[in-house]
Amino acid sequence: MEANSLRTLHAKYPFKRYQHYQCRRLKLSSRVGKSSIVARFLGNRFEEAYTPTIEDFHRKLYRIRNEVYQLDVLDTSGHHPFPAMRRLSFLTGDLFILVFSMDSRESFEEVVRLRENILETKWAALNPGSGFKKKTLPKIPMILAGNKCDREPRTVQLDEVMGYIAGQDNCCVFVECSAKQNFHIDDLFYTLFMVSNLPLEMAPNHHRRVVTVFGAPSPLPPHSSAGGSKKNALSIKRRFSDACGVVTPNARRPSIRTDLNLMRSKTMAMSEGDGSSARKKCIIM
Repeated sequence: MEANSLRTLHAKYPFKRYQHYQCRRLKLSSRVGKSSIVARFLGNRFEEAYTPTIEDFHRKLYRIRNEVYQLDVLDTSGHHPFPAMRRLSFLTGDLFILVFSMDSRESFEEVVRLRENILETKWAALNPGSGFKKKTLPKIPMILAGNKCDREPRTVQLDEVMGYIAGQDNCCVFVECSAKQNFHIDDLFYTLFMVSNLPLEMAPNHHRRVVTVFGAPSPLPPHSSAGGSKKNALSIKRRFSDACGVVTPNARRPSIRTDLNLMRSKTMAMSEGDGSSARKKCIIM
């Protein structure tokens, strides 16, 4: 997930308090259901037809406890034709979901390789010219999503995946899911936001979905504290925060220049030991 410049967003959506996040979600290997998971997350949709993905960009805005959050989603196969762009995606990403299919051992092995590539790329950016040290790898919020868990036979066993996760840091979590059956999709994103220290109301079933109104000055509705019968039917979490979210139409992927500036500022902030602060000031990809 990526984001346009903060200055542009302030001009378009002049909220009193604005928290800007960028999260890039990288998903790999064809036919593992990565785009179906994104479709479930954004609009609870599922399509049987398969369409190969090179790169798709989406944006969602939230209002949670009177603060506005921006979540940018980059849905990519992980096989970018330009290696430099692939590396840039790794460096500018804050949160990652790596998707494999439970009936494809090749996709699981590819996910393991991709995780290592992401960590090594980020480590190299923070330690230019230094020898690689696995013990000092940065902690990056990352979910390994085992999709198509409803399919048989399985070629990837649960014990095997959990054994791999046990050897990783506490920011790497496994979630078994099925985009087709809409099984554990909410749990997948809830866990992602939890390990990322982001508002849990960003998960699909923890906020009110808003439909974009054409011509409205802001895609988010004005805040209202009025009660009503509908409010009584909400969960305690949603009644407390009155969280809502809207997918912005026709969102455009940020330019390479924007990504390069973002990468530089984030790398500088992380090298100064302030990675959590940097994440709050900008960025979900």
